[in-house]
Amino acid sequence: MSEQETPQIYLITPSNAELSFYSETLAPLMDAFPMACVRLGLVSEDETVISRHADQLRDVSHARDVSAVISTHYRLVDTLGLDGVHRVDAAKTLREIRDELGANAIIGTHCGTSRHVGMNAGEVGADYICFGPVSKTALTDGDITEFDTFEWWSEMVEIPVVAEGNVTLNVAKELAPVIDFLALGPEIWAHENPGKQLEEYITRIT
Repeated sequence: MSEQETPQIYLITPSNAELSFYSETLAPLMDAFPMACVRLGLVSEDETVISRHADQLRDVSHARDVSAVISTHYRLVDTLGLDGVHRVDAAKTLREIRDELGANAIIGTHCGTSRHVGMNAGEVGADYICFGPVSKTALTDGDITEFDTFEWWSEMVEIPVVAEGNVTLNVAKELAPVIDFLALGPEIWAHENPGKQLEEYITRIT
């Protein structure tokens, strides 16, 4: 990543969003702030429910020339007219997913804190690599991805890198020079005014 570039926003929708969220909250937010991609973060095993939410996300995103991806369920990508999928199992299934979705689909994967896992995912066709969490909270005490990992990746690997998970405003500012995308979800949805909070993040990384 060039030192002159600013990370792009990669937005993750709430896990418990209502159908009205996409037109009433997401659309105005996308009109107000530039973003590269939106991921359906809905937690559900009901295909009908997922499809309804994905339809809303697709329509809102594509109307604004923003990519829309789904978490996990890659077999729904083509059916729902989405742009790709985000996986959490790194390199384990990426090759078969690429074979099924084709060269034009966006396929990204979360690689925890491991450079090795990230490299393996890149070798089998990931379009972007996601590392995180990037800071601890009172509810988490596991490993975090340090600045050095993002710095090394940005210098040694051409595959875009995303920072995701417990991204505080200060950490966002610190990581900005060495990441391509900043993934935000609970970091803004937990606030009474998500737009104001997103604006603050954008200010910090610019």
